[in-house]
Amino acid sequence: MGVIIKPIFTEKQTEITDKFENRYGFIVVPGANKVDIKNEIEQLYNVHVEKVNTMQYDGKQKSRYTKSGVVSGKTASFKKAIVTLKEGDVIDLFSNI
Repeated sequence: MGVIIKPIFTEKQTEITDKFENRYGFIVVPGANKVDIKNEIEQLYNVHVEKVNTMQYDGKQKSRYTKSGVVSGKTASFKKAIVTLKEGDVIDLFSNI
């Protein structure tokens, strides 16, 4: 299937995971729906997913000043999914490193 791109390891997501131990964040393919995300998480990690929340982020325009002038560009847009697991289930994201 290939719906999940990568897990999220940011300060904000770490705070969420510390506060609610059964919530994890993933970057997913923009065309993925909640059912696809739920099925792939359950297959990959052998857990039971209760709820999936998704957010669509647009890319931002960025510019910076360099010796050769102004360089402008755009950050990539992406879709984020916050997955809530059944109480007692845990995903070990660092097991295969």
